[in-house]
Amino acid sequence: MKILVLGIGNIMFADEGLGVHLCKLLEKNYSFHHDIDSVDFVDGGTLALQLSYIIAQYDEMVVIDCIAADDAQIGDIFFFPYEAMPKKVNWSGSAHEVEMLQTLQYMELMGDLPKTKILACVPKRIEPLSFNLSNEILPSLNKMEKILINFFIDKGFVCKKIADYKIEELALNSYKN
Repeated sequence: MKILVLGIGNIMFADEGLGVHLCKLLEKNYSFHHDIDSVDFVDGGTLALQLSYIIAQYDEMVVIDCIAADDAQIGDIFFFPYEAMPKKVNWSGSAHEVEMLQTLQYMELMGDLPKTKILACVPKRIEPLSFNLSNEILPSLNKMEKILINFFIDKGFVCKKIADYKIEELALNSYKN
């Protein structure tokens, strides 16, 4: 089975890039081994529909992104199957979120959507351009990292920590990579 971890977000708007940063953190800090299955990490940025040809190559996918949700607070985490999206969750926070939801819906309609889970967090909305993640979101990103590691362990992967990059430094330098 081929699994895709797809980080989505706009890194120029602080917390809105959390999906991209967490995706890169996992790729840089861990090795993932499975006798049969494989995992790839892709920085999807704000590409949305342009990612459909990549997404279609996988059997399973985890999308990491930020979302809005009724009665949710900054830092609240959601992890759910795409087909069981909670009614209180909406992707109307920014253009990249809406476009990603439309891409998933389009791929589902075409029959090309792999089994998909969404790991998302409610960001702090920051207006000016910034590569810094907010202090409010950092504890949630640590929890999201653990959720993903446990997800892969449950699938039979051996996850080994090979580096200790901090997400704050990755965020500040992500535009260079």
